[in-house]
Amino acid sequence: MNANGLRLTVFVGENDTWHHKPVFAEIVHRAHRAGLAGASVFRGVEGFGASSLVHTSRLLSLSEELPVCVVIIDTEERVRSFLPELEEITGDGPVILDPVEIVRFPERDR
Repeated sequence: MNANGLRLTVFVGENDTWHHKPVFAEIVHRAHRAGLAGASVFRGVEGFGASSLVHTSRLLSLSEELPVCVVIIDTEERVRSFLPELEEITGDGPVILDPVEIVRFPERDR
């Protein structure tokens, strides 16, 4: 069954923390508690943000803070109701919403 939904993408640094826990992990756990369809974390190999510093995983830069994005896809209503959860923990990292067509939902919706 096809449905319209939203893709929520949150960009954070891999070393960003919330109460001594990685921000990306906090987002995933909150999304799980909120009953969202799923969340995935992707670690970037290179990138830059507001600081204009390029972070990379190449050679001698292994200790650099790399970009991480958390991607959540669910119905528009469920994603939008989750947004307040992000306000207090994401800092200045961008939060992006994209309309998506969901072709298949996970097992939980069958």
